[in-house]
Amino acid sequence: MSQHAASNLPPAFPERAAWGTAGALRAWQAEALEKYLGSGARDFLAVATPGAGKTTFALRVAAELLTRGEIEAVTVVAPTEHLKTQWADAAARVGIHLDPKFSNSVGSTSSDYDGVAVTYAQVASRASVHEARTRSRRTFVILDEIHHGGDNKSWGSAIREAFEPATRRLALTGTPFRSDTNPIPFVTYEYGDDGILRSSADYTYGYAQALADHVVRPVLFMAYGGGMRWRTRAGDEVAARLGEPMTKDLAAQAWRTALDPKGEWVPSVLSAADKRLTEVRRHVEDAGGLVIASNQTQARAYARILESITGEKPTVVLSDDPGSSARIETFAASSSRWMVAVRMVSEGVDVPRLCVGVYATSTSTPLYFAQAVGRFVRARKRGETASVFLPSVPVILAHAGTMEVERDHALDRPEPEAGEEQIWSEEEGLLEEANRDEGASDDLLGSFEALESDAHFDHVLYDSKQWGLHADVGSDDEQDYLGLPGLLEPDQVHALLSERQSKQSAKTGRKRPAEPQTVSAHRALASQRKELNSLVSAYATKKSVAHANVHMDLRRACGGPELATATSEQVTERIETIRRWFVGRR
Repeated sequence: MSQHAASNLPPAFPERAAWGTAGALRAWQAEALEKYLGSGARDFLAVATPGAGKTTFALRVAAELLTRGEIEAVTVVAPTEHLKTQWADAAARVGIHLDPKFSNSVGSTSSDYDGVAVTYAQVASRASVHEARTRSRRTFVILDEIHHGGDNKSWGSAIREAFEPATRRLALTGTPFRSDTNPIPFVTYEYGDDGILRSSADYTYGYAQALADHVVRPVLFMAYGGGMRWRTRAGDEVAARLGEPMTKDLAAQAWRTALDPKGEWVPSVLSAADKRLTEVRRHVEDAGGLVIASNQTQARAYARILESITGEKPTVVLSDDPGSSARIETFAASSSRWMVAVRMVSEGVDVPRLCVGVYATSTSTPLYFAQAVGRFVRARKRGETASVFLPSVPVILAHAGTMEVERDHALDRPEPEAGEEQIWSEEEGLLEEANRDEGASDDLLGSFEALESDAHFDHVLYDSKQWGLHADVGSDDEQDYLGLPGLLEPDQVHALLSERQSKQSAKTGRKRPAEPQTVSAHRALASQRKELNSLVSAYATKKSVAHANVHMDLRRACGGPELATATSEQVTERIETIRRWFVGRR
């Protein structure tokens, strides 16, 4: 017990018999707890995939340390205001009472509490207040999503100042990697064989292991491409197909065009996602969906589109709205279909019934993507699956294809090899600048104007493999994948995807050619491109490679420009070439 007696707790505080008595631990949590307590280390970094149960593990550690008398107080540092309340509620269930309303200006809290829950920003603004509290009692500090400690150098310095006096520190993250090289406080870095300094975790529990243990859901990534047309800042009109090989700048502009709510791509994908949600709800009655948007303007527009599709008004969550936390909690406890948000629910927020997601944001960092997908993977019962709808953008498909890869935070960046393309373009830099503020306007990118867009189903990405062929939105072929059952074991997902793909391939092979008729040149070329894309998709699946790689191999073999500007003769040559590849003739 803490210094105050249980009998002195106010009525709002539940009576407790002992710390940490609620619920059995999962196997990984018990193993990590044993390792933590056996280590005696002052600092400990636990890396566990989003949805695995880091909060439960950390609170059990806190309960053990309190019971043993090794600590007197607990401080939890979380990324957002909403997560402070979430931590306080979870702690209360194991008899630990945290004050989520702690104020820097007051600097103290009631003796009824065992500690406080604060945000990284709160600590950074008045580090001395938190340093004094940490020094006054033997304190255990839980640093939730510790990678935020490296958001900028001043934050890192403040966190180090505030919690250097702590008796024990437990750092938690699902994504220790960052795209910058700011060191993360209280994390150990070691040189690897490649000479790069990387973070070193004391315990790691990755997505692949969690999936095998049925702790998280398998994720079906539903990729959608389509035709895009936009006007550049220079006034030029450009057309391209999302998902086809192109430069990074063009890919960024095509991606941005797809996300424009005035085009057809967003309504088509939202409609497909809602159909998927309907299918999932046949087996998971309260299943919900989440759309992650780039900014507030688009979030509101997406919500209006969803309302027109479903007849039900979605929950809209914007972080600068004081009622956001309450809306998340209400949605989590309801059976409503959709929530639309910007960054508010991209990390750590616990809404276990989320089964379907739409990644409708231009944020491209692996950290953000992993945290966003983490909102959908938390398993409540065996057999639940998650479905996340994505634009066919190479960088995003690459993130989706490597979910099971464990990454560490690197403090060094290797220099690119001679001739190697730099990974950061001007357009991407501007997009990243816009992403720092969810309310950022299109003015940040000059006079760029999205003109029109359409969508097509590209493929399903599952277990790092592509399944399915190009299909029109609303077609039976698309429905074959949208209609997969909501309760499936991982091996059943493989079997059904294989069955759907075989059915689609066989149907494509049986199609009889239409009677010759006069058609316009643009329709004939569009038909050829569609045929080539279908063949590329099938070949990419057969060889377990990315579509873009197959297109590039075809260009090397046949010559000519990108598909968007290739002539009918050039497209025909590529079709004939890839058909030879199918039968082993290179």
